[in-house]
Amino acid sequence: MFSLASVATMTACIFIFGVLFSVILNVDSLRKDIEEKVGVTVFFDESIDDGRVGEIGEEIRSLPHVTDVTFTSAEEAWETYKKEHFASNPSLAEGFKENPLANSASYTVFVDRVEVQSETVEKIRAIEGVRQVNQSSGAVKNLMGFNRAFTYVSAVIIVILLIVSVVLIANVISVGITTRKEEIAIMKLIGATDAFVRAPFIVEGLMLGLLGTLLPLGILFIAYNWLLGRLLERFGFLGDMRASLLDAGSVFSMLVPIGLVLGVGVGLFGAWITVKKHLDV
Repeated sequence: MFSLASVATMTACIFIFGVLFSVILNVDSLRKDIEEKVGVTVFFDESIDDGRVGEIGEEIRSLPHVTDVTFTSAEEAWETYKKEHFASNPSLAEGFKENPLANSASYTVFVDRVEVQSETVEKIRAIEGVRQVNQSSGAVKNLMGFNRAFTYVSAVIIVILLIVSVVLIANVISVGITTRKEEIAIMKLIGATDAFVRAPFIVEGLMLGLLGTLLPLGILFIAYNWLLGRLLERFGFLGDMRASLLDAGSVFSMLVPIGLVLGVGVGLFGAWITVKKHLDV
């Protein structure tokens, strides 16, 4: 009965860990997609020539953490502006004889991590010929705050689950040792080594950890596939966010080995510390 209770509680712990881990991976994937779309816009001095514009682009590309640099000419900027603001009445745009955005040629720069964006912006501003650098500081600060908070909360929950699992396995092994205390004493009196006495309890802890890990992983795999299919089928308004959701293969290729290491490791560790504590009878 204690073993069944241990497996059930271990299953619950690993299940909660698996759900949390899946959420972490998907949120992290979504965060990375958002970070990739949060760029900075670099404008040039009005008197600068095309050759220097190209040199500035190369200097920006050579900076650390820069992943992509996209050039937008003044003509492209005006065409985009017309589509966004004069789509309902194109004749208004025809009233401009010259391009009102003649000095709006720019580079859009993306970095690999939002945390280094401000540092990259300072380096870009120091480049000769750069007139202005626009940065979405509010979005950057929000992302950085979210990253820190999510990391801390996830770490605390995972640590709590691991501690609960270790204590649980330790209690089960402790009960087993207590009920067999006289048998263990007799075995030691007739010459049984510590390893011989310890082995069955270590194996018991390993099996409890293994069984308590495989069951929730199987349930999670089925549930994740079902839930992902429903989300993609019914929630079309998610738009681009759906592309950030990870398939079951991507999630469980990381979750399965981590879950097995945690489950078996917790079982072995809980059994080892308990047997070591109670072996001297």
